[in-house]
Amino acid sequence: MDRRLLAHLRMRHFLLIAAIADQGTMHRAAASLAMTQSSASKMLGDLEALLEASLFERGPRGMVPTPLGDFALDLARSEIARIDRFAEEFAARRDGGYGTLSVGAIMGAAPDLVAHAVADMKRARPQLIVRLLGETSDHILDMLETGKIDLAVGRFSTPRHPRLFEFEPLAEEPMVAVARAGHPLATAFDGTLETLGTWPWVLQPQTTPARKFLDEAFARTDGGFPSNVVECVSIFATLNLVQVSDAVAVLPVPVVDAHLRAGLLVTLPLRPKIAVTGFGLVTRKGETPSTTAATFAAYLRSHAGRSA
Repeated sequence: MDRRLLAHLRMRHFLLIAAIADQGTMHRAAASLAMTQSSASKMLGDLEALLEASLFERGPRGMVPTPLGDFALDLARSEIARIDRFAEEFAARRDGGYGTLSVGAIMGAAPDLVAHAVADMKRARPQLIVRLLGETSDHILDMLETGKIDLAVGRFSTPRHPRLFEFEPLAEEPMVAVARAGHPLATAFDGTLETLGTWPWVLQPQTTPARKFLDEAFARTDGGFPSNVVECVSIFATLNLVQVSDAVAVLPVPVVDAHLRAGLLVTLPLRPKIAVTGFGLVTRKGETPSTTAATFAAYLRSHAGRSA
């Protein structure tokens, strides 16, 4: 490793790179960091000289990262997020608390597996602040990559994820097609995706594994993809949309279970059943988890074993 780089690279460089990317001009970036524009320009010039590469180029819309600049920006955002997390954690521990644990979880895992693990964690450490974030795998793995969360419960959704993360299988995620109680299909459904395709749909974003599976399934039907679609990242909003309209959706069984038991939704038995790849514990490669994160992971494994 270049010792000259280690000796000179500082957090202020990361802050400057992120500020330029966010603000678009050197003037606004300098102002956001309470620096003069000349000082910011000199710092960027010194950094580019140190790296022997240009990080930004000036275009019609301001300063835009070069490909190497994008690479440096990823590191800068990650390091800033880690320092922010450290400062928050340190302050909590200094003030007598047990710190924080930030977990990203897909909604298919949250109502059952993750909820039980959080309950165990809070019984063991009542003063620990636990934050649950995210709903889709692509979203939570973005947060995991930048250090905004400690670990994730989800699945890989892009080819780059296996290079970045470790994956430990936890459980399957059974899916079911649902509609509101009283929906016309509740008593007259032939079980085919072609029929469902003629009705309105509420779908997850295209980047999610469940959506990719459905897109591929619709492509194999004679009717093709539904023409009346709402894309929604929020499971809560999806449940509400399905209950107040004739739209149908495919959702994880644990998410809809309470609504089915309450008579708010009905299942639409598809043939064949909808199945997506199982979810698991996702952690950053080459990084030893904190004691708190390791304890939470153990609770997850315990409850996954019980439900297997």
